Amino acid sequence: MEAKKKLSKKKNIFGVCNLCEAICGIEYQVFQNKIQTLKGDPKDPLSKGHLCPKAFGLKDVYEDPDRIKRPMKRSKDSWTEISWDEALDRTAFSLKKVIKKYGPDAVATYRGNPNVHNLDAMLYGTQFIKSIGSKNRFSASTVDQIPHQLVAHFMFGHQLMIPIPDISRTQYFLILGGNPMASNGSLMTSPDIFNHLKNIKDRGGKVVVIDPRFTETSEVASEHYYIKPGTDAVLLLGLLHLLFREDRVKLGKLSKFTRRIEKVEKMVRDYNPAFVSEHTGISEESILKLFFDFTAFPKAVCYGRIGVSTQPFGSLCHWLINSFNILTGNLDSEGGAMFPLPAFDVHKFVGAGGYNRYQSRVELLPEVCGEFPVATLITEMKTMGQGQVKSLMTFAGNPVLSTPNGKTLESHLKKLDFMASVDFYMNETTRHSHIILPPTHFLQSPHYDIIFNNFAIRNTAKFSPQVLLRKKGSLTEGQILKELQWRMEKGNIFQNIRAFFRKKVRDFMTSQRIIDLALRTGPYGMFGIKKFKMNLTLKKVKKELHGLDLGPLKPVLPWRIHRPSKKINIAPFILLKDEKRLKKYLKKKIGDDELYLIGRRHIRSNNSWMHNSERLIKGKDRCILLMNPEDAKKRKLGDGEIVKITSKTGSIEVPLEVSEDILRGVVSLPHGYGHDKEGIRLRVAKENHGVSINDLTSDLERDEVSGNAAFTTTRVKITPVN
Repeated sequence: MEAKKKLSKKKNIFGVCNLCEAICGIEYQVFQNKIQTLKGDPKDPLSKGHLCPKAFGLKDVYEDPDRIKRPMKRSKDSWTEISWDEALDRTAFSLKKVIKKYGPDAVATYRGNPNVHNLDAMLYGTQFIKSIGSKNRFSASTVDQIPHQLVAHFMFGHQLMIPIPDISRTQYFLILGGNPMASNGSLMTSPDIFNHLKNIKDRGGKVVVIDPRFTETSEVASEHYYIKPGTDAVLLLGLLHLLFREDRVKLGKLSKFTRRIEKVEKMVRDYNPAFVSEHTGISEESILKLFFDFTAFPKAVCYGRIGVSTQPFGSLCHWLINSFNILTGNLDSEGGAMFPLPAFDVHKFVGAGGYNRYQSRVELLPEVCGEFPVATLITEMKTMGQGQVKSLMTFAGNPVLSTPNGKTLESHLKKLDFMASVDFYMNETTRHSHIILPPTHFLQSPHYDIIFNNFAIRNTAKFSPQVLLRKKGSLTEGQILKELQWRMEKGNIFQNIRAFFRKKVRDFMTSQRIIDLALRTGPYGMFGIKKFKMNLTLKKVKKELHGLDLGPLKPVLPWRIHRPSKKINIAPFILLKDEKRLKKYLKKKIGDDELYLIGRRHIRSNNSWMHNSERLIKGKDRCILLMNPEDAKKRKLGDGEIVKITSKTGSIEVPLEVSEDILRGVVSLPHGYGHDKEGIRLRVAKENHGVSINDLTSDLERDEVSGNAAFTTTRVKITPVN
């Protein structure tokens, strides 16, 4: 009766969109357990009413007839619904069977990008994975941002101590390989990026983009410079060279806790403007202009993102970006690169990270922050011997489309003894599972963003209540993970007793109790930092329906450094050594008929599963190859022609668009497409299937330090289709 009363009333609920990193505030109007309307919340202290088109995907995914709502079991090529008890029991039994026969490392896990946007996945996912006991942990991090995390661990002592551009106060914003107009600010939670960039220019500042493509951000920037893919590290070394040559090093307060600067000075001696220009394609005049403009502004910040992460020198790039900000006095200062101070201090919840504490079985690749590069998963599957991966669990991930050499990966998925997926779509990866365990929709659980507040351009706190009621017989992601962990931990009588008490603790520590405890012990809680202390609790945050404004970013060094010495390590040995590898790399030449392939992103897309929303995928075909007119002319190719792209890994066919917006010698194709496979249940995506860029990328091309996939320097040949 009470539920019927709730359904019969229209109600407005305030929450956030958790489909991308911007966490924009939303006002939902709900009637009869359906979203009638959703719009930006003008009182949200972070987004202030801004809402990008992706937010409507929340409603589309919830109402999507393709979304799986009951557990599914595969028998050969057919699927049947089963009960939750059977699905959970079968999954745990099958995992234990593989572990008993081959050992725990025979079970691998893969977590997709949506996990960090999901409160339940963040709170309970790691604990379940630990119950498996396998070192073979993989995630989308190693095709994305793991270089950021590793560099943060080396320099500041914690993998999440990633500096964020203070774009609300900066005067000069230098962007390398980033496109915040399409991403809303990746690893820089910044809703309404257009107005932030506009405001920089309105106050007399500059926005400068370095990218092989003239991007959506370039269109609103002050300046754009084309750069040869894979050479961002050379440009950064050149800027550091000029910093020492022109005697413009300005540490300020950082001089008290920054060590080994002389190592950096020695390393950059050879990178004069002539050398840098030769290898990057940027003129000497432009390099000098970039340097003198950056150092002339009192408040400046350098920022690099996906384009510098997914290349052979991703870790080197992010270290050099941090070093440039430090040595110009722009770290931990207003308008520079700063560290957010979130109310839920995720630094306490997530480990500091580590490096090379153990190695992968076959290639002996170093562990990075608790996981191996997903690019080595194929090798671990195909190489026989003790510890060979025989089973896989995926969590909201689609590695067939998201990771290198997708076709080969898929061929090995078919050979696994057992595979299970916590996912509510039957996609290119999960169609190979034996069991699919579908969680409820995000809006059917409360949410508090514990990750992206750590990357936000302003300190805020906001609790999002459950928007829609759950149907009987459904389970949240947290319930699925806790039930699986209980089943994995059970065994003999002593194991059962221990598992029982652990289960009771997990059941007691609900997500809201964990949030409340974290807020109380965080920087603004009763046990917090004296100058920020406000006795913050979950109850207080809940009272602020639109969110709580905790103010602009504040200086937090050196006390926020997690290294025992409380000093910044500006010259990690392994990164100093990697600069020598760069010099060897620069001697390699690309073939006359080869081009560099880079990716790109669209404002209405984030992950491959958003392609099943009709309103997000509609419009002009986006899965097209961009090519410079000179390159097209050389190959006698015309606009709109179907062309064949061939790499050493594979080949695909795709329409061509001839455009001045791409550097000569470079072509660009978006990621996340390739929805033309048999057995997937994605009606809209199949109609707009496109091709997968990861049928071209190689699982053997990586950043040697972090193991991150090196997508942006894939070499390809383009030929006409008959």
